[in-house]
Amino acid sequence: MELNDSTIKKIRGLIVFAVAAVVIGWNYSRVLALGVKLIGFITPFLVGGVMAFILNVPMKWIEKMLPLNEDSKLRRPLSLCLTLILVIGILILVTFVVMPELFHTVLSLQYSIPAFLTGVKEEAEKMFALNPEIGNYINSIQVDWKSFLEKVVGFLTTGAGTVLSSTFSAAMSIISGVTTFGIGLVFAIYILLQKETLSHQIKKLMAAFLPEEATVQTLGLLKLTNDTFSNFLAGQCLEAVILGTMFFLALSIFRLPYALLIGVLIAFTALIPMFGAFIGLAIGAFLMLMVRPLDALIFVIIFLVLQQIEGNLIYPHVVGNSVGLPSIWVLVAVTIGGSALGIVGMLVFIPLCSVLYTVLREVVNKRLENRKKQKRQKIVKQP
Repeated sequence: MELNDSTIKKIRGLIVFAVAAVVIGWNYSRVLALGVKLIGFITPFLVGGVMAFILNVPMKWIEKMLPLNEDSKLRRPLSLCLTLILVIGILILVTFVVMPELFHTVLSLQYSIPAFLTGVKEEAEKMFALNPEIGNYINSIQVDWKSFLEKVVGFLTTGAGTVLSSTFSAAMSIISGVTTFGIGLVFAIYILLQKETLSHQIKKLMAAFLPEEATVQTLGLLKLTNDTFSNFLAGQCLEAVILGTMFFLALSIFRLPYALLIGVLIAFTALIPMFGAFIGLAIGAFLMLMVRPLDALIFVIIFLVLQQIEGNLIYPHVVGNSVGLPSIWVLVAVTIGGSALGIVGMLVFIPLCSVLYTVLREVVNKRLENRKKQKRQKIVKQP
């Protein structure tokens, strides 16, 4: 092996890598502790980056709709302000419109659950009338549901609040969370106001330290990731709003209870692909079952009909092929993401798997095309 400058650099790099691997392996606990501490330092900026990415989706649409010139200095700050107003308005709407309905529902369950169980008990008595032993056992069952619910509500309003307020660690966690959110929000605003400048600086940095081919491939992968996540987020949110509105109108037309609460609940749970709306179905059917079992049956039928309309007509046009992932891999992504990170994992893993699927498909197609070219060249060279 010839010891030229290139070979010496490779040997030097291997030695440095081996020494670093040995040091890290020998002190892995300290390295992990240092890594956790560093992640804690950069957590506000990671949160800010995620917030900026999410806010950028409606902000781009608002910026296009503004009747201002593209060179106007007010275009970017005005679109950012309108985006923040939109998000805060949605939170206020959910808080002051849905929360009273939810509170009223919890209070009504205090009376509807005992009434429902009483009806079940009477039906059971009729069913087992021929067996007096079972009937006597059912009659002996006495549950003071009103007292039970009062104790639960009392614990949630006084006991739990007292425990949390007296715990110093909980208070510090809340303060830390608020601080992280505040720093992240400020960082997100800076990113959104100067996103073109930051993008240009990142491209210059990559061009200065990476080979040209690696720079082009990395920028292409980042663009694919950004487009996939943005399209998925925008389409999923719009589809959830449409589905929640459809349920609210349908339940209102059929005069079923909890129309607003169930509509908002399904709109939020529909953000979880494939399985989300069924969470709203289970909760809505339970609430209606406590009031009137026939309403629960009607609600299930309405849900199945609207799900077919949403799956066959709305979802393909609203979300379309923005993800570009076959159904079987969507199921795999939702399952793995839910097991790893819960609801957040379900939302993240679908576009992430879509990016990996697209990249792998391009690599596979390119390799197959190269093999075909090599076969053609061999055939041509043969006499």
